[in-house]
Amino acid sequence: MRCCFSAHLPALAALSAFPGPCEVLRSGARLAPALLRSASAAVRRVRSWHPDDLTAVNLELVTLTEDTAVITWYTGIPGTDDGLGHPLPAITEGEVVYGTHPARLNRSASEGRATAHHQVELTDLEPGQTYYYQARSRAVAATPTSLHLVRGNAVGTSAFGLGSGGGPYSFTTPQPPPGRHLLSIALCNDLHLGETTAGLVGGIPLLRGVAQQPGRAPYPELMSRALVAEARRRGADLLLAGGDISAGGSAHDLGEARRILDGFGAHGEDYFVVRGNHDRSRDDAFRTTFQGGDGPGYFSRDLGGLRIIGLDTYAKSGNGADAGGLGAEQLAWFQGQLRQQPDQPTLVFGHHPLTVRDSLFPVTRGQCLERRQARALVDAYASAPGVFLHHAGHTHRNKRTVLTRAPHVTHQEVAAAKEYPGGFTLVRIHSGGYALNHFKAGDVAARQWSERSRRVAAGLWPHHALGRSVTDRNSVRAHDLSGVMALARRE
Repeated sequence: MRCCFSAHLPALAALSAFPGPCEVLRSGARLAPALLRSASAAVRRVRSWHPDDLTAVNLELVTLTEDTAVITWYTGIPGTDDGLGHPLPAITEGEVVYGTHPARLNRSASEGRATAHHQVELTDLEPGQTYYYQARSRAVAATPTSLHLVRGNAVGTSAFGLGSGGGPYSFTTPQPPPGRHLLSIALCNDLHLGETTAGLVGGIPLLRGVAQQPGRAPYPELMSRALVAEARRRGADLLLAGGDISAGGSAHDLGEARRILDGFGAHGEDYFVVRGNHDRSRDDAFRTTFQGGDGPGYFSRDLGGLRIIGLDTYAKSGNGADAGGLGAEQLAWFQGQLRQQPDQPTLVFGHHPLTVRDSLFPVTRGQCLERRQARALVDAYASAPGVFLHHAGHTHRNKRTVLTRAPHVTHQEVAAAKEYPGGFTLVRIHSGGYALNHFKAGDVAARQWSERSRRVAAGLWPHHALGRSVTDRNSVRAHDLSGVMALARRE
């Protein structure tokens, strides 16, 4: 079965619906310069280098809460090439200096160990405060991941410092969600157990896939295990896995996914799973592995006043490249659920998003739910003020969308767990609102693979997957969730 990413490009869209001419022209204009740069880099001769040389690149403000910030970057040896146009790792120290004025960076935080894959967490920040920071390794200032193709900003909530070649850069912490904290839920998707090459796109030379380094663990397994460990470390009470758990629906891969997810807790109590288009197979191993062989692939659970609705967004036959579909029975069931209790706090999750906006790549029908059914869901949301969040995967990117028809619902696409940026989104539910924060998996091997897999799509992947702004992966909204009970803390 083909990777979801293959549906992003017109060269492979013949199996579904072709993107419109405007989509092709718009994406072509964005992609062409970067593809030419990638081709040029591939044929450049490797320059000589000195072992003391250092480059610090790919700086990103990944996570931003009211009192913390997680900042990552990479250090490499200039003039070297790992075969993917990326410098070989330079293992060294890293620190972030920061403060409330760009000329007074009087606080610092470091990792405590040498690495090439740096991840520094700033703690005890003040809500609503503007901070300035600079990330350094061996006195070399890290430069940001460029998101110019999407007019984005990877390092801050303002343009301060952009173009300076090392900062300082700036961010403003949000206010916390209103009310007291009740529980936290980890949202993840696209684990793709069994996959061996990330971003393999129809044999197009410049868009060749990226494989794991020889001798290292298969990347879907190590990223999934790292996700479970990080979700528990960040205090998640529940975990929702939004489809494409496997690469092709095989019983072996789904069984391995079940064993990994069982490390978080009990299926049906501590974590819940829905099916994606990759999880369909002739023997329906997904149903056997996660549903016990009985019942539909969709469900509703009441967890202390919070209603969790899981949707099977590929309840149909097909090759995975066509639009998602619920089927008439599931759609009627879903509409009935919301009509019965329209005010109950409700989180919906399913594999396909209802809409795809601001995509770097041409948008085909295969990227989202079938249009009429998507409209029907949005209409149902408009009449159900209790619904506050719709979580989807499939697009392998972080993207926050609010639709005018039902503005009380946040539609959050979450990047794939299996590859760059590699991680999950944590929903922190308070009595008066909620926060969405994206976390990269912190395991060292996961960081290594995340950095390697950023070369997917000839190095264009960050433009698509990270999120064009900090708020695409970190946001806060007010919503009355006072009817939700706090869950007992995990041991």
